Amino acid sequence: MSDLKAAFDKAMADSKNLSERPDNATLLKIYALYKQGSSGDNTEKKPGFSEMVARAKWEAWNNLKGTSQDAAMQQYIDLIAELS
Repeated sequence: MSDLKAAFDKAMADSKNLSERPDNATLLKIYALYKQGSSGDNTEKKPGFSEMVARAKWEAWNNLKGTSQDAAMQQYIDLIAELS
């Protein structure tokens, strides 16, 4: 396992123990960076208009299209460290 992947996994565990709950915009950023880092570009179908939370998550992830998985992992690690 690469050092980056190990640090990403540790940040994922750390994200569950943040001292304060981040605001919604930050939560969307965390979600999007996690998805981009773990799955790559969004290829899922866009949720319907009535599914507002799912749609917001989809759009946040989709906005990272083209970002490499390694770059997304590093941004995720940095963001979780900043929030811890």
